[in-house]
Amino acid sequence: MTTDESRGSLRRLLHRLTASEAEIEAQELQRESAESGGTPAHQCNRGQVVSVAGRLRTVVYTPRTNLPTLEADLYDGTDVVTLVWLGRRHIAGIEPGRHLTARGRVAVRDDRKVIYNPYYELESPK
Repeated sequence: MTTDESRGSLRRLLHRLTASEAEIEAQELQRESAESGGTPAHQCNRGQVVSVAGRLRTVVYTPRTNLPTLEADLYDGTDVVTLVWLGRRHIAGIEPGRHLTARGRVAVRDDRKVIYNPYYELESPK
């Protein structure tokens, strides 16, 4: 092992020991997203068609008289993208903690990134 490699290994070890649990989780999600070919959420812009992979943080059903919606916050370690399914009350497998990849066009609502009626693929539970 060269000196540069040992310094890099030591630096990674020290970072793992001193980083918070949230930082380690974010780095792991970023790595998994990159492996699945997803676009980092912080790089998504309005009007862009993207594929974003990550973990669902929250899932909320919003009953409205004219159009019910199911909303889920997808976190990939860099930012959150809200997935909105119009006219849906429940979707099997869409629950907090599940990993999935979502594809669609990014919109911005209330300064938040949103994908309406995304195509999605659920990852098998770990």
